[in-house]
Amino acid sequence: MSTDPVLIKAQALWEGLAAVPVSFTSATDLSVVVSPKALICPQGWAGIIVLHGRVIVTAPNSVVAALIRAAAAPLSAADLVDPDVLRSVLPLADVLGPAVLAYVDEDGFRPAPPSSLSVEPLPAEHLDLRKLALRSGDQDTAESGLNEITSPAFAVRDGGELIAAAGYRTWPSRTAHLSVLTAPDRRGRGLARIVASAAVAHALDAGLLPQWRARPPQSRRVALALGFRELGTQLSIRLS
Repeated sequence: MSTDPVLIKAQALWEGLAAVPVSFTSATDLSVVVSPKALICPQGWAGIIVLHGRVIVTAPNSVVAALIRAAAAPLSAADLVDPDVLRSVLPLADVLGPAVLAYVDEDGFRPAPPSSLSVEPLPAEHLDLRKLALRSGDQDTAESGLNEITSPAFAVRDGGELIAAAGYRTWPSRTAHLSVLTAPDRRGRGLARIVASAAVAHALDAGLLPQWRARPPQSRRVALALGFRELGTQLSIRLS
């Protein structure tokens, strides 16, 4: 059993989101459970979470659970979050992910270096955040999750115009799920690291565990620069 406090907290979060009893510390490396109300994935889908080589899977019904158990038996944890591998053994209709799950605590946090840009706290419903979302487009805004934050937003401006912002949504198990959005024409300049650093510091001060879920490599690089550790992967699948 792991003694890593960050990993233990992350495990507790996803075990709770499974909505039925399941554990990463079971006797086997893979646990498949039937949970139609699981919050790991969209309703009617199966959710797969890998943390530190251990796997839990929620299935919407017993038929899907049986299919996944049979198909997963010879597969590794890495295979179970690889859509190409799963397509070879399961009748996949759709997938969401995979996304890397990363976490940081106070000891591991590396704040962004001092910058000439000042970070401004804003209410989550501030109009300028909506303007940034419109400028970024529906897809990037949805991917960032900035419209769903429950914390203040932490933003930077250029000439009065909002060009990047970050915040977090409070999840169960005292988890802060980070959201970061940078204007498309301002990316690659370190702005995401600056605003995300302020959001992470706010979450840690509130006694929360910051969680970073990312697919694009550039997003993962920002998290790693702030001290996040990549502990697992999330994948959601829908069977035909």
